Amino acid sequence: MAQTEKKGGLLRKSSASKKPLKEKVVLMYDEIFMTEDPSKCNPRFWEELFLMKVNLEYLEGKLEALDGEELMKIKDNINCLFQHCIQALGEEHPIRVVNALQTLCALIRGVHQKNKSTSGFDIINMLVGFDKAELCMKNLMESLDSLLCAEGSESLKSLCLKLLLCLVTVTDNISQNTILEYVMINSIFEAILQILSSPLSRREHGYDAVVLLALLVNYRKYESVNPYIVKLSIVDDEATLNGMGLVIAQALSEYNRQYKDKEEEHQTGFFSALTNMVGSMFIADADEKISVQTNEAILLALYEAVHLNRNFITVLAQSHPEMGLMTTPTSPIPVTPVTPLGTTPPSSDVISSAELPLDADVQTSNLLITFLKYSSIVMQDTKDEHRLHSGKLCLIILTCIAEDQYANAFLHDDNMNFRVNLHRMPMRHRKKAADKNLPCRPLVCAVLDLMVEFIVTHMMKEFPMDLYVRCIQIVHKLLCYQKKCRVRLHYTWRELWSALINLLKFLMSNETVLLAKHNIFTLALMVVNLFNMFITYGDTFLPTPSSYDELYYEIIRMHQNFDNLYSMVLRLSTNAGQWKEPASKVTHALVNIRAIINHFNPKIESYAAVNHISQLSEDQVLEVVRSNYDTLTLKLQDGLDQYERYSEQHKEAAFFKELVRSISINVRKNLAFNTLSQELLLKEFSTIS
Repeated sequence: MAQTEKKGGLLRKSSASKKPLKEKVVLMYDEIFMTEDPSKCNPRFWEELFLMKVNLEYLEGKLEALDGEELMKIKDNINCLFQHCIQALGEEHPIRVVNALQTLCALIRGVHQKNKSTSGFDIINMLVGFDKAELCMKNLMESLDSLLCAEGSESLKSLCLKLLLCLVTVTDNISQNTILEYVMINSIFEAILQILSSPLSRREHGYDAVVLLALLVNYRKYESVNPYIVKLSIVDDEATLNGMGLVIAQALSEYNRQYKDKEEEHQTGFFSALTNMVGSMFIADADEKISVQTNEAILLALYEAVHLNRNFITVLAQSHPEMGLMTTPTSPIPVTPVTPLGTTPPSSDVISSAELPLDADVQTSNLLITFLKYSSIVMQDTKDEHRLHSGKLCLIILTCIAEDQYANAFLHDDNMNFRVNLHRMPMRHRKKAADKNLPCRPLVCAVLDLMVEFIVTHMMKEFPMDLYVRCIQIVHKLLCYQKKCRVRLHYTWRELWSALINLLKFLMSNETVLLAKHNIFTLALMVVNLFNMFITYGDTFLPTPSSYDELYYEIIRMHQNFDNLYSMVLRLSTNAGQWKEPASKVTHALVNIRAIINHFNPKIESYAAVNHISQLSEDQVLEVVRSNYDTLTLKLQDGLDQYERYSEQHKEAAFFKELVRSISINVRKNLAFNTLSQELLLKEFSTIS
């Protein structure tokens, strides 16, 4: 018996002895693409259409094949199809609702494809007609809202969210998508919150709901009052906020797990054996192959929650079991294609495991720890554009956290100690740290570790100046809080001081190359002022008096770097070039550091001469420092503990516009409307009559 094959809406026998036959639904689509009203000859046309399995590919292809003029000729039929789709959403039979949802997706995408050409017709007029647009879109949004809030089929809810994501992302720049005006007027915000607050709905649809919300918040956010921004900023329901936090934590945790798996697989492979044989000369190249696609969409959602909603800050510290350590149920994981930018949601079974009760034997974690681990991975390699954007967004989120009083309170809380295993970039001159040796410390230590790690590992020709500036600003903001609240943090401050001095050394060594692209004096001034902060206020927040002594020891030990910096900025500030003013600011900022060096160096040399010692030990230098504080004169510098607060609209608007554009393109590219087979749907909706 000849096998029947199906392609592009055609049914044909493999023998090809007969003329190809079209599916009934394809014949009905063809009738819609005629100028006549299809219901004239068949009054039950629309009723029958929504009982047929949708052929998305054929319908979209047919729309795309028409030019603007041809499409305008069948505008009435397109309007009619759109309106009947909306009517079908209110039907009792779920199969009709599913087919209507899928048809709407195909219509919106197909018509929008035509809108990219020079035909110039208006998308809303083409889909629904100007005269009926307001009422039709109101009915559509109300139907979607009802379906999302009902206790019915999860498959229907999934398709509703996909339709909404389709609506939002049909244009690259979502702010140019006029259809979204109706999504603003007829809000589905409460429906999204309901999904996030319910454990069952959240497991099934949380990812799509969070990404949808993040995109809606970014619609014309600088030009008009966006109701989703207003509503998100005042949400105070604990279950909803925690639900949103769990979805974000799971998506980031999934990324961390994938990276760790690839890293382990990489280390046990042939290349690892080769590097063990010939040493570590290839280690950087080997690591470059460990690549997991970043997830800007979920990171944007985290940013909007942290930036807009003060109540969400509490969610960052909400404890849950370490997701990577949890044993997951053995139920089959749905197979999803690997997609760019992590736009595919993580498997729902792992989310459910994250909501199990805490086990005393399991390492507890929270959203902030998961985010810090994620940041430590994406910030390793900033050469890739997506990772650079992700790294920048991570630092912006940390900036918002570092400015928040409540966030600082739990970051510095001695009673909230965690072991945070950050990923460290493989480097020739250092060994990989053993995970087991990590101490439990307040979370601010992990933030500082992340900043130190970034400073140490990104001194390269393609210098990420913007990221360095943000990094130093975060450290400064944390120090301002410690100074203000007199928090004495037990941290290895020497690692930070050493990293900052090496950064200054790098800026000086590459002065010519860097000055061609960047104003390096802005960064140098910030670094010098961090030292000034420690010198002026260190006695109020450094853990012990000996820590303050060690600061002086480090400045004296590395005095050559400060001397060289002074020579460089003095040279440029006395010339009448473009760097005169920024260089002179650094010259003035170095006054106390130079006073320390000039005061203690002669004392140390004198001590060495009197005691006939050619090279002093650290303890001997510290002894000289302690006994000569009283004769040291320092100048009081104003404004060291002041900073400019983060402002998105004035400084970051261009970055977010481009980021949202990138996310929109990727979400659209990876939307799958045919993931639900007709067989599964029929099984689920077996009550259809």
